[in-house]
Amino acid sequence: MIQVYSWATPNGHKVHVMLEECGLRQGRDWEAIPVNIGKGDQFKPEFLAISPNNRIPAIVDPNGPDGKPISLFESGAILMYLAAKTGRFLPKSDRLKYQVLQWLMFQMGGVGPMLGQNHHFRIYAPEKVDYAINRYTNEAKRLYGVMDKQLSTSKFIACNQYTIADIAIFPWLRNWANQGIDWADYPHLKRWFDLIAARPAVQRGVQVMADLRPAVRTAAEHEVLFGKEQQVRR
Repeated sequence: MIQVYSWATPNGHKVHVMLEECGLRQGRDWEAIPVNIGKGDQFKPEFLAISPNNRIPAIVDPNGPDGKPISLFESGAILMYLAAKTGRFLPKSDRLKYQVLQWLMFQMGGVGPMLGQNHHFRIYAPEKVDYAINRYTNEAKRLYGVMDKQLSTSKFIACNQYTIADIAIFPWLRNWANQGIDWADYPHLKRWFDLIAARPAVQRGVQVMADLRPAVRTAAEHEVLFGKEQQVRR
């Protein structure tokens, strides 16, 4: 059984969705092990042993490529690993494969970091900094525009097949309202979003550990996530 060390965040949900999409069922083929990032579980030595960057998600697969256990961190790498392991959601042809990988990197290098900063300055920052709010809201709109244009000629993000690029991007757009986004400005992306949201495996995946995540963060949790605790060298 694959062990998934995770939390109910966009990066965590990527892996939960991927597992379910691959036909692997929670409780049968994989188990979700909560890493409460508001309480500081990500700094525990046993988690750092498999995720040295103290970020979720991470997995341990007892049946790795050589039949031996393997541990992996970084959600994009985990998606690629699971695609290779199951033969799902990453095309075999070189042309399509690299089309998918470029959009996966687009999510890892752009959508995730920029929308994360958008959330931080719009919602979590103790001071409202207009420059930062405007910068990251505008960048979010730019990224949404890039995806909307791509989807004007493609059923899915990378090509006309559902792939790990779609699985990687979707969870980050679920908080569109908090990102200053009006769906009316991105009709092609909205069509895609609704299509992905209707998938049963996606619906199962985004519910994993959702009931464990508090609706409101305490001051102590805010300090763990955004304060000096993050800067400690481990």
